[in-house]
Amino acid sequence: MAEISSPFGTWTFDGEVLRITPGSHRRVHKVRKTLGEVELPLPTIAGLSYEPGRKTGRLRVRVKDGADPLSVVAGGHLPDNADPYQLTVEPEQQQAAEYLVDAVRFTRRPADDPAAFHRYALPGPAVPVTVSVGEAAVSCDGHRVVLEWGWQASEAKRKLHRTELALDALDGVEWRPSAGFNDGLLRFRARGVPATLPPESDPHCVRLIWGTENELSTVLVAAAVVARLPHPNAPTEPESSENVPQPPDASALDDVDGVLRRLRELGDLHRDGILDDAEFAAAKQALLRRLSS
Repeated sequence: MAEISSPFGTWTFDGEVLRITPGSHRRVHKVRKTLGEVELPLPTIAGLSYEPGRKTGRLRVRVKDGADPLSVVAGGHLPDNADPYQLTVEPEQQQAAEYLVDAVRFTRRPADDPAAFHRYALPGPAVPVTVSVGEAAVSCDGHRVVLEWGWQASEAKRKLHRTELALDALDGVEWRPSAGFNDGLLRFRARGVPATLPPESDPHCVRLIWGTENELSTVLVAAAVVARLPHPNAPTEPESSENVPQPPDASALDDVDGVLRRLRELGDLHRDGILDDAEFAAAKQALLRRLSS
């Protein structure tokens, strides 16, 4: 067994699984503390490296494409202090870090070790998970997403009080943190509903206003949702060659209901002056095209 332990965390490799446990140091970000222990089976590891520095070094593990919902939704945008897949290494721990790297590198992998995954090998953050930022408190209980609009939300969003979205009515999640003085966002893409509204008007989107406390922790909600959606690399079913009309199924009816709900939301935003005539007309036409397709 190979192990390295510090106030920033403990990494242990037993020949099959790399266990990553966050430390108790005040510089360990709450994203890592809330996520808790992560277990990476050997087939999910693309590489492990030790990067020496002037004062401290860094261990970094790369997870294979599609193995981890957190990595998929974060897209490399988490800073080092919030990234669970890196560890600060003190100078006296360099030998232990290099031994851990060699232990993972030279361990024989399974013959069917995949290059990329078609379903998630890691479960993602535990649910329920709730994060409060200035615009909303956003939560996922494993079945639905709830947005409770707060004081920094636009008037149109505050009038809604809350927005609920069933996970089986979602096509995906978009997450990005703020960069410089530009706000980030957490957007839930409802099936059949084009994302035509700006973030400040979209009732399915939480703005991550620059400097907002807990901004980065919203990635945990995003990852919990993504873990329960169809995998982006999953093979698609071949289309039938028969051009036979089929009766609408439940998912098609859900799409219609979603579009009709969004039309009502657009009307409210237009009435309240959040959308001007041109924006309202463009968003409405996009929805109607979806409804007639």
